[in-house]
Amino acid sequence: MPVYEYHPDELAQISVVRQAHGLGLDAVKAQWHAACEREERAFAAPREAGRLTALDIASWQHIEWARIARGMAEQQMAVYAPDEDPRVVRREEQRAQRMETEATWDEQAGSIQPVEVRRHRIYRITAQPAAAGKPPLIRHIFAASASAAVEHAHALFRRPGSIYQDGEYRITSVEQVLPESGDFF
Repeated sequence: MPVYEYHPDELAQISVVRQAHGLGLDAVKAQWHAACEREERAFAAPREAGRLTALDIASWQHIEWARIARGMAEQQMAVYAPDEDPRVVRREEQRAQRMETEATWDEQAGSIQPVEVRRHRIYRITAQPAAAGKPPLIRHIFAASASAAVEHAHALFRRPGSIYQDGEYRITSVEQVLPESGDFF
């Protein structure tokens, strides 16, 4: 069965586009400045180990808010409408084309099944160290569900040779970061 999976940067872009829908230029610029501040805070925070970090997410969102503000100014949009944004339209066309390509490859292989769209999300996992005085550990995990993210985090903490020794960290919170709860999926 062909599979299409949204990538974390796509989730950030889609989330920002949905938040921007219906906003005026001043409100978009305010969101852009807020995203810039989030990016600066994430940059100043202690570095996270791993492939996906708060800095990545903040940077993708900052870039998308800046792109929308610039596009609105250039096109003289009073209110942001994704249908009038050529970049968003092009992304959706490319996404549909990738799904069609997956279906074609599957069909050529002799199987005719619909493309499965994986609706993964990004979760922020916070784990408290057993030793007093140590700061909490924060990891961002791309997973299909909160329970899958917790499983992945447990595997990360228990992996042989891991810098996180087994039993030293207890997961204290799991928060869906992207897309925002109730948005998109």
